This record gives sequence, C-alpha cells and structure tokens, in this order.
Amino acid sequence: MKDTLTVAGAQYPIDALASLDAWKDKIADWVKRGAQTGAELLLFPEYGAIEQAHALGPEVYGDLDATLEAIADLSGERVALHAELARRHNVHILVGSGPLKRQDGRYVNAAQLVTPEGSVGEQHKLILTPFERNWNMVAGDEIAVFRTAIGTIASALCYDSEFPYLARAMAHAGTEVLLVPQCTERISGHYRVRTGAMARALENQIVSVTSPTIGDAPWSAAVDFNTGAAGIFVPAEFGVSDNGVLAEGNVNEPAWITATVNLHHLRQLRHGGEMRNFTDWLEQPGAAEADRSAPVVVHQLD
Repeated sequence: MKDTLTVAGAQYPIDALASLDAWKDKIADWVKRGAQTGAELLLFPEYGAIEQAHALGPEVYGDLDATLEAIADLSGERVALHAELARRHNVHILVGSGPLKRQDGRYVNAAQLVTPEGSVGEQHKLILTPFERNWNMVAGDEIAVFRTAIGTIASALCYDSEFPYLARAMAHAGTEVLLVPQCTERISGHYRVRTGAMARALENQIVSVTSPTIGDAPWSAAVDFNTGAAGIFVPAEFGVSDNGVLAEGNVNEPAWITATVNLHHLRQLRHGGEMRNFTDWLEQPGAAEADRSAPVVVHQLD
C-alpha cells in the first residue's frame, strides 16, 4: 500500500487535427509530458475522445449521430494506444472518455483506466446531463472501484461528481483516489464540477482530481465550446491543506496540473483528524441504508 502518490490532471485542448495519426502523436506527446512531471497517474477529460472526429471529415464531425458512431467504433484502438503508452512510460492512465455502443444500439459514456501491465477497467457515466439525454444516450448501472498497484481508484464522470452517494459508495468500497474527468461548456459548469469534486474529497477524506476539455471547437457537433481548469483537492485540514487545494491550473490554459498526495495522512484523518467526516457520515439519517444498498463492484487491475 503506497503512502504517497503523484497525480496529474490534463487541461486538454480540443484541436482540429488533420488525421488519426496526428491525434495519436498528440496523445503520445501529452502522455510523455505528463509522465515527465513525475506523475504515476494521468487523468484525461470527459469526451476527450471526441477530438478524433475532426480527423474523419466534416460528414462525421459535423453530425452528432455520425460522431457518436465513429468514436465508438474507434474505442478499442484508442484504449490500446493508451495501454501501450502506459506501459512505455510506466504510468496509469484514465483515457479521455467517449461513447461506447451497447447491443441495443444506444451509447454509454465510458472511461477506461489502463495500467502499465495492460489491465483495463471501465466506468460508465451513471447520471446523464440534459444534453446527453438529448443525445439519446443511456446511463451505466455499475459503480466500479479498481484496486491497482498504486492505490484504489474510482471515477465519477463530470456530473456524477455532483451526487454524494455515488462517491460515498466508492469510498466505502475502499477508494482513496477519485478521478473526475469533465467536459463543461461554461465557467459555471466548471465551478459546479469543481465544487462537487471538493465536496466529495471533504466528505470522504480522499483526494479528487479533475481534468477538463478546454478551448473552442466550433466544428464539433458534440464538444463545440469547452471551459475549465484541472485541480487536485483534499480535505481542508491542518497539516494537509489550509484550503483543500493541492494544485489548480489557470482556466483554459493547456497544461498538466500535478501534485503529490500523502495517502497515509488522509487515511489517518478518517479516525484521528480535526474532523472525521468519513466515519461520522453514518450519523446522517438514512446513510447506513444507502451504504448497504449501493451496487459497487470492485475490480483487481494488475
């Protein structure tokens, strides 16, 4: 069990790339630079995968249905690329999420966690935003937690981070690192996700990491405008962080935002900190019943 972990969230620009090879080169460069910060865990944003659509031409990137279908078709290749980069740089990576087609022809929003050894875990978005409902997407039905060589990790995709029982179920199952990839059009959306990520870190006495898509992509039928900044958040507590922010970027500036988290200290907070939010959670009416009923599946990733 690691006592410290260095994590990094990407402030990732959606670019108009001319080819899929250009996209692969961009991802390879971002992973290389992320690993060079010393990070052991790299987080890419929600709907980061949509960037690939531009390489497929206007008949794809200008049409929402065509975009969803094409990006879903590329899912296997996309995950394989990140798995190879994870192996090459000895890092764990949460792949930028994208649509994944189900047998019934509808799509879920899926993010994959890949390890240097080639293991892959997957989380589907659990609560859909109004625009995703308009896209005729469907919500996932499993809360996944991943035990890895660097710690126990889970992901709350963007809007999911704004709902406390989801993250509580993850923490109750052992999660110490909560990854929050986001895709937010306006600054108000960014601050909603930021607030959710900070609150989930406080309630569960864990670290949360955010990663946004940034920049304007008016060519895209799906992610045309993007605003945000990455952040690494912990409980505000003496000896941990006075304000709950370990690191945070400037809005809409491409960058990796990196910090080293003392996981050992966070574990101690749960039973011996100034406040003991994780333990005292059960004093809320109905909290114990929610803990018992949450459908969590724990996966071992080598």
